Amino acid sequence: MTTRTDAPTRREQILKEAARLFAERGFHGVGVDEIGAAVGISGPGLYRHFAGKDAMLAELLVGISGQLLTGAKRRLQEARQAADPEAVLDSLIEGHIDFALDDRPLITLHDRELDRLRDTDRKLVRQLQRQYVELWVEVVREVDPGLTEPAARSAVHSVFGLLNSTPHLGRPGALPGRAGTAALLHRMARGAFAAAGE
Repeated sequence: MTTRTDAPTRREQILKEAARLFAERGFHGVGVDEIGAAVGISGPGLYRHFAGKDAMLAELLVGISGQLLTGAKRRLQEARQAADPEAVLDSLIEGHIDFALDDRPLITLHDRELDRLRDTDRKLVRQLQRQYVELWVEVVREVDPGLTEPAARSAVHSVFGLLNSTPHLGRPGALPGRAGTAALLHRMARGAFAAAGE
């Protein structure tokens, strides 16, 4: 979910390929040598960057949870200057859609492999995710003050389920183009939030 335009570091390349391979074949179905080959270094060379596969998995899942929260806080701050709760919600939706379309392997990885993390890492992921959800709940209730907190939280989780379904939409080439898919997901998310208040 990076917006940087400079070349990725070797560490970032390793993480990207590890995420792709883990998502395709499962954590235990991928060896260190294969990850190394995917980035053009020897398997043992990976140990200069990571202690092992477990460390890669932890950095991927903790990292994306932290990036989502940080990005949402930034978007919230920028959009709030317009003092328009609808614009704030649209910005949050757009940010999550960017993640859902650009980091699809991480969604699969989270669904399949979260339980493989050490307890401390898994708790950190959950903590970051709770903060992310609560940020959204606050904004959804600003858009619809009549919505109760439990209803807003349920709506947020439902929209995340909708947006995070992108790994099941088929191969990237089978989608109606990134812009078209993003627009469709955005309309569906707004429709879900609107329905929550009916």
